[in-house]
Amino acid sequence: MGDLPGIVVTGASGRMGRMLIETVQASDKARLVGALERAGHDWIGKDLGTCLGGSDMGVIVSDDAEAAFDGAQAVLDFTAPSATVAFAQAAAKTGAAHIIGTTGFTDTDLKSIADSASKTAIVRAGNMSLGVNLLTMLVKKVAAALDDDFDIEVVEAHHNRKVDAPSGTALMLGEAAAEGRGVKLEDVADRGRDGITGARKKGDIGFAVIRGGGIVGEHDVIFAGPGERITLRHVADDRALFARGALKAALWAQGKAPGEYSMLDVLGL
Repeated sequence: MGDLPGIVVTGASGRMGRMLIETVQASDKARLVGALERAGHDWIGKDLGTCLGGSDMGVIVSDDAEAAFDGAQAVLDFTAPSATVAFAQAAAKTGAAHIIGTTGFTDTDLKSIADSASKTAIVRAGNMSLGVNLLTMLVKKVAAALDDDFDIEVVEAHHNRKVDAPSGTALMLGEAAAEGRGVKLEDVADRGRDGITGARKKGDIGFAVIRGGGIVGEHDVIFAGPGERITLRHVADDRALFARGALKAALWAQGKAPGEYSMLDVLGL
């Protein structure tokens, strides 16, 4: 077991953190060596297994990222932008690969992460599922094949506790469509419609957002042309698929040169 890559999970008490912990624990290719929570959290200083309602796991929950990452081979991180930026800096100092599933970053956040990626391998993806990454490739190809007589709309749905909109996956799909069209997404994105907006601008890529219940994740990319529509769709039924993708990325990142990678790199697409 000691030869297996050591993994640290951030945001250990959250829904995704628990799923990541469960996934690592169930794997025969990695071992859990650390768990992080924010300063002042009730779990700090306690055994993770006890916190999760089971027996001791020998992993003490910490709020010291740099100490937790020291000696670990990878960090799985689905938290919040400000926390992720700090974790990236800690990973850069310790050499741990940083696997980022967090979304909602500002341009400043992304620049800081890119700076950290000059010192360690960082895999950042708006979505870590195989299906979504295949969908991204298809969206780019279809957008390239169709002219702007086809309007592009990205529709996404998530649970009622998601705090950012559009989702990171929706933006990733929008970026793919823009790349296929040979334009920059920031120049053509239409992310808000309310009231008398006027006719749709030709060439725009529109976004629509649904929040409700426990929806894990649904994404549709609609190409609406004269007399016909093409819809590409992905539905996630189980949050565990994101955790499995993150662990796959962590294993893939071992031995990789410093740099910022995507799930397309991990999946060899």
